[in-house]
Amino acid sequence: LELQKKDFNCITSYALESISSVNVDKLKPLFNKLPVDPYLAGNYRFRRLSHFKISGDSIVKLPHRPFYQARQYNPLLGDRVREYPELDDELIQLEDFERIILEFFEFCKVCSTYKEIAVHQIRITASPEQTGEPAPEGIHKDGVDMICIFSVNRERIEGGETHLYKSKDDSPVLNKILNPGEMLVFSDKEFFHFTSAINAIASEGGVRDVFVLTCPGLIGPKDN
Repeated sequence: LELQKKDFNCITSYALESISSVNVDKLKPLFNKLPVDPYLAGNYRFRRLSHFKISGDSIVKLPHRPFYQARQYNPLLGDRVREYPELDDELIQLEDFERIILEFFEFCKVCSTYKEIAVHQIRITASPEQTGEPAPEGIHKDGVDMICIFSVNRERIEGGETHLYKSKDDSPVLNKILNPGEMLVFSDKEFFHFTSAINAIASEGGVRDVFVLTCPGLIGPKDN
């Protein structure tokens, strides 16, 4: 459903956009320096996380804080406080990066009262010996208001198809491989989501690089 933001229905809609104003070639190199995600076996996920508030037409970085999901949302890594390093300053200063956040925030204004957005920078790798799992926890929700998946790069892989579901038992209402520059926005309250495994199609392996944005970020158990 390609919709104008003012017509976006928080309950029934998802939005799929290709953002021509974002040059993914400027973003791609900043995924090469991501540290490995220490909480997942297999060393195939690499990750950073920062939080921002929206102030007028610009983004303001918030202080560091850990990441916490309740087990009801993440049976694999729920109820654990996870520490990820902050995004690179070099990335945060790019106008192309800020555009992604501000574009997502246009939807958040319609469906959420929060002015805070968490940005997860995630690389999933695959090799001939190992598939990469973008969503090892299965079909899930994150426990936020709104979610955005922005694709930066796909190289030497197949798979990695993103699905949206109204319920875990239904067939997906969306099946889509997100290509670089494409952005999917949906309400986490209304849709479950999942992304299928990626497989390498070259001997040197392949990567899937995305930003996952949530509005708001997740708050730890002591802050709840």
